[in-house]
Amino acid sequence: MRVIQFREALREAMSEEMRRDERVFLMGEEVAEYNGAYKVSQGMLDEFGAKRVIDTPIAELGFAGIGVGAAMNGLRPIIEFMTFNFSLVAIDQVINSAAKMYSMSGGQYPVPIVFRGPTGNAGQLAAQHSQNFENWYANCAGLKVVVPSNPYDAKGLLKSAIRDNDPVIFMESELMYGDKGEVPENEYLIPIGVADIKREGTDVTLVSFGKIMKIALEAAELLEKEGISVEVIDLRSVRPIDYATVINSVKKTNRLVIVEEAWPLASIATDITYNVQRHAFDYLDAPIRRINSMDVPLAYAPTLIEAVLPNVKRTVEAIKSVLYVAK
Repeated sequence: MRVIQFREALREAMSEEMRRDERVFLMGEEVAEYNGAYKVSQGMLDEFGAKRVIDTPIAELGFAGIGVGAAMNGLRPIIEFMTFNFSLVAIDQVINSAAKMYSMSGGQYPVPIVFRGPTGNAGQLAAQHSQNFENWYANCAGLKVVVPSNPYDAKGLLKSAIRDNDPVIFMESELMYGDKGEVPENEYLIPIGVADIKREGTDVTLVSFGKIMKIALEAAELLEKEGISVEVIDLRSVRPIDYATVINSVKKTNRLVIVEEAWPLASIATDITYNVQRHAFDYLDAPIRRINSMDVPLAYAPTLIEAVLPNVKRTVEAIKSVLYVAK
């Protein structure tokens, strides 16, 4: 094991897959000459050349469509959005072309493509650049949606995404690119659709994914000092969702709290809540609680950002409420 940054883990995954398979290429804004907006693709242009690491104009709809066409014709593109906020410009290609082509063609045209880039809040970027669309894309049949929380998972999941024959939405975080973690020297893959129990516990199940896992783990550590044992589950992908791991945990702990950065309506937390009450209702000793962002556009002011987003305090309070512990 060695310790590397989140961005380095992503770079290794892409580079290893490009060395392994000449059909894989990277395309997006500033991925080549500038070494990536967040330096994820640093050095890749020098190694693979301008035909496989391709700078594009600021035209997400255009280069997303080129990527879909390339995938239909036998290549395996990685399309980088500088932020998934900008993917809204390309959503017609993602939803109406990439996600549906295999079905519409009767299986004649698989679309092995990865759309990747950062999602969610990244500081004072205000309403148009701080949104979470994991639940939007997860709502579309034909897509897989992956949201890693650490360098180890990021590398293993991205390699699996690149090898997948279906379109994969791979969502990262600007606030995590500098995070460090242990990553093996040898090759490994992590299957898409398998959650990971990051911390075992007995009193309550806490579910999250992506950078919000930091809040979940910090809350669990704080509560351990008060004698409360929290089982923390990292979904890792939100389509498919590993319902079985969550339900089996709830059958053990009898309580569930879900923490997610997206807005509350039609969120991933909402879907998990439905499935747990459908399949494990008799095991629940308290109503399921979910912590989401407040149902408003995110402001620029730091005080309002703190008030709107999920945080450790709100998570701890929710856990204590399902345990009927006085605040």
